[in-house]
Order: sequence, then C-alpha cells, then structure tokens
Amino acid sequence: MDLNHTAEEDALRTEAREWLAAHVPAAPLPSLETAEGFAAHREWEAELYAGRWSAVSWPERFGGRGADIFGWLAFEEEYWAAGAPGRVSQNGISLLAPTLFDHGSEEQRARVLPDMASGAVVWAQAWSEPEAGSDLASLRSRAVRADGGWLLSGQKTWSSRAAFADRAFGIFRTEPAAPRPHQGLTYLMFDLRAPGVTVRPIGRLDGRPAFAELFLDKVFVPDEDVIGEPGQGWRIAMSTTGNERGLTLRSPGRFLAAADRLVRLWRERGEDRGASDRVADAVIGARAYQLFTYAGASRFAAGGEMGAESSLNKLFWSEYDIELHETALELLGPEGELSRSPDGWAEGYVFALAGPVYAGTNEIQRDIVAERLLGLPKGRR
Repeated sequence: MDLNHTAEEDALRTEAREWLAAHVPAAPLPSLETAEGFAAHREWEAELYAGRWSAVSWPERFGGRGADIFGWLAFEEEYWAAGAPGRVSQNGISLLAPTLFDHGSEEQRARVLPDMASGAVVWAQAWSEPEAGSDLASLRSRAVRADGGWLLSGQKTWSSRAAFADRAFGIFRTEPAAPRPHQGLTYLMFDLRAPGVTVRPIGRLDGRPAFAELFLDKVFVPDEDVIGEPGQGWRIAMSTTGNERGLTLRSPGRFLAAADRLVRLWRERGEDRGASDRVADAVIGARAYQLFTYAGASRFAAGGEMGAESSLNKLFWSEYDIELHETALELLGPEGELSRSPDGWAEGYVFALAGPVYAGTNEIQRDIVAERLLGLPKGRR
C-alpha cells in the first residue's frame, strides 16, 4: 500500500478545498426525502457538475476529471470535511455508472452518464422485492420479450430515491424455466414515468418518503436499455453490489469528518473523561477504515478486484456508524433525544440504524465472509 500522495492528487485536493469553501451552502439543504429538498439537492448536483466535481473519476467526455481512485478518495475527504450536502445522485453515480463502465455499451454511457452527472436525471435503485428480503435471486418480477424490447411486470419495494426520482435500474426474470434462481435474469433500466408504472411512497419513522414501492404492469423497455446480454443479469448485478458494499457507497471521508465532529462535540461538552475511550475508538475506527480502504484501492489500482472483501467493508462501516452516533448521543445527554440536535446527530443515528440492513443485510455479509474468504462450509438457510 502506497500512502504517498502524487502532485496531481495534492493539486486536485487543493482545488476541491477552495471550490467547496466558495460553494457549499451556508445553511443545510432541506431533507432530500421531501419534494422541496429533492429539488434543492438536484440544483446542488448541477452546481457540482458545472464545477466538474460531480463525478471526478469519470472520463472528461462524460463530465468528469479523469481522476484515479486515489484522486476520488482525496475529493471525498475534502467534500465531507467541508460539510457539503448528501448526494441525491448517489444511486446513479456510485452504482449504475460503474456498472455501465464495466458492462454497458459506449452508446449507453454517452446517453446516460452526462444527465446523471448533472442531476438532470436522478436514478432509483430497484432491487428488493416483497418476500425476497436479501435473497435477491428469489425475485419474481418478470421481463417478457416484445417487439423491439421487453415488457416489465411485477413489484419492487424499498426502492431508494424512487418517490421523486426519474428512472430506475434493476434485474428481472427473463427465463422462468432456468434451472437455478440466479440464472435467466436480465439487467434493465426503465423510466419511472412510463405508462404502466405506479410509484407508491413509503414513509420513514418521520413520515418522509425515503423509499417507494414500484408496481409494474407491462412497462415497455426498449432493447437499448438492457445492460449486457439478456440472461446475464446476475453476474452484472454482483458487480453492482460489489461496488455498493466496497469503495463507493461509504467513502472514508464521510467517517473521518464525522469523527472530527465528534471530537469537537466532546471538547465542547467539557472533555467528559467517561466518554474519552469511546471518542478515541471512533477516531481510531475512522482512521482504520481509511487505511483499509486505501489498501483495497491499491490492489484495485494494480489490477485486482474487491470481490468478497467488499463484505468486510460493509460490515465494518455499518456497525462503526452506529457506535459513533451512540457516543455522540451519550455526550449530548437528554438533548440528544431531540430530533434537531446539534450537528444532526439524532437524525444521523436513525439513519445509521439502517446500515446493517441495506446493501445486503449484515447476516448475509457474514455468510459471504465465512464461505468465500474463510472457506467455511455453507450454513443452514
């Protein structure tokens, strides 16, 4: 693992720091789980795009800067340290875009990526289905061949961003007679406003629609929106989930910034000695995650793959995030119970509780680690 920064990385970091200092909104944007907040975050994505910061690792012809993975990590550290807003385009930029780079056509990349980077088209993730849980291969939504494309039917649930997003991506069963559940699936993109699509928002505890159910009734999708070959959806989807659990969904910069905020809170609250060990553990955890990520990035840059190790990433950050927020709430005391506690710790805690569930439950990730990394026999399911 090489921790020496190149001159290009240092220059990008400096430019990003200066741009963010001049452009990050002075006041937090409204929650992106509201129509008003979603629109405000879409405008922020457009501003990032105008500065060529919305997707720094993409080729310049799609609006990026052509930065390597270490440049992206440097930008992420600056982004979160600056207190910039959460990314409403995350599903597209972090999940669909890497899939298109690996498995899509040049026509798809040229057609989809610029509007994704600018925030003109925001994408929803349509993976989960009722009664499927984390067993993605048990999905029942189908795509049936039609003239010039496919007809989608079925139901997706817990679709992130779908309440206000423009388009979605997911896998559908195209060969019902395939011998195994993960065979005969096809990866498709579709329009959430197409005839036959019904979007039903799902409220969180606070009532805001962070997710939605999607009901699909013979929704036409042209052949140009199939990613990869029909029937190869599972292999492509595993590429997407590897990105989700690995480097892109939760960069170290997010947790380094949160650990810094926790230290500030600890000092503001009189450096409570009873909490000092937990605060120190949070700082060490953020730094450990950063180093682990840089080690993975070094292997990736050398031609390696994340593979099943992405499950280790997901297990660590999802459980670390809860511990970090619990420490903050302990420092805040009764004030931490308020929904608008300083620095958003209460809201962050509620969000952190979902970490062990989304992107594949931690129980599933432990199975993957046991079977694929440790070589243990399969457990009972």
